[in-house]
Amino acid sequence: MNSIKIKVNIALIFLYSISYSAISQEKGTSLPYYNSGEFTPHWLTPDSPELNNFHRISDFKFINQDAQTVTSKTFSNKLYVANFFFTRCPGICPKMKSQLYKVQQKFKANDNVMILSHSIQPSNDTVEILKDYALKNNVMSQKWHLVTGIRDEIYSIARNDYFANEDLGEYVSNQDFLHTENLILVDNNRRIRGIYNGLNKTSVSHLMVDIELLLTEMSAEQN
Repeated sequence: MNSIKIKVNIALIFLYSISYSAISQEKGTSLPYYNSGEFTPHWLTPDSPELNNFHRISDFKFINQDAQTVTSKTFSNKLYVANFFFTRCPGICPKMKSQLYKVQQKFKANDNVMILSHSIQPSNDTVEILKDYALKNNVMSQKWHLVTGIRDEIYSIARNDYFANEDLGEYVSNQDFLHTENLILVDNNRRIRGIYNGLNKTSVSHLMVDIELLLTEMSAEQN
């Protein structure tokens, strides 16, 4: 993927996060659903029959910074924000980490909101290294899971479930990896409801607004 295409993708994701959040708030509706890497929005109600066979995040099993097994059941009836990173990343990861920290702090008292960060360098990012990274960056255990595991499984779920870009993990220099800056919002039914540019403060602000919308939707479903 060349630099021009990367910039175009970043711009489109940023515009999506603004426009669809604005539409949702204006209409008083919740958020669209996504089922492909084109991130075309599908405006459906939570009880729509179309959702019966709609894209969902597959079952998964990883290990977090506390050496605990983290599975799809860990996020049962939760909303979560997913992303991909590695601890030695000198490029986009520190900026994304700062934005995700804002999400953690805003929802730290709400057990229904979690964060799931997958390492794309699992051979380096051992449990011990992830724990050290978590302590240095004030990552809250049980709220924000930094996970490692089998490389092929991480890359598979990145590409096939979260639609991370196809160049995930390829070197662009000796110091950096080319990987996605996307933050993916997943609802309590493991469906993708939003895509945001993790490098952009405004986009992340829209993410937090959208989390509030989904919490309202989830509350309505339970009542």
